[in-house]
Amino acid sequence: MNEHANGVLIVESRFYEDIADDLARGAIAHLQERGLNYERIPVPGVFEIPAAIRFVIRSMEVRSASQHFDGFLALGCVVRGETDHYDHICREASRALMDLSINHSVAIGFGVLTCETRPQAVERADPARGNKGLEAAGAVVRMMDLRRELRLVPR
Repeated sequence: MNEHANGVLIVESRFYEDIADDLARGAIAHLQERGLNYERIPVPGVFEIPAAIRFVIRSMEVRSASQHFDGFLALGCVVRGETDHYDHICREASRALMDLSINHSVAIGFGVLTCETRPQAVERADPARGNKGLEAAGAVVRMMDLRRELRLVPR
């Protein structure tokens, strides 16, 4: 039996759909290679990713969730524009994801690209060129394993 029977929830920003799809392809390939279950839920942008994860964590805490997850994978992209909006979104989403990880002892893979240009984002999401979704999936799986090794979850 798979030691991560509950699997991973992939929360993906759909603001840049093509980039999100490429990040997801890399992540899913890694999860499938490891024999892990996964579900995907879309959110409008990177800013909404932490709230969606928190909603799911809360539903698991109050036992209203129809499914439980061993880890969460945050996928998305923010590209710098002409204002400081980019800085706020990157900083706040990153901080919120870290806070969730620390405060709730959950495994979270950070697959949010923060790029100066769209071509940079396309390159980093490309499944043939070091896909960051795949790297984030590897990170969440390792953190899920670490939680299990430390007996923070049943074996």
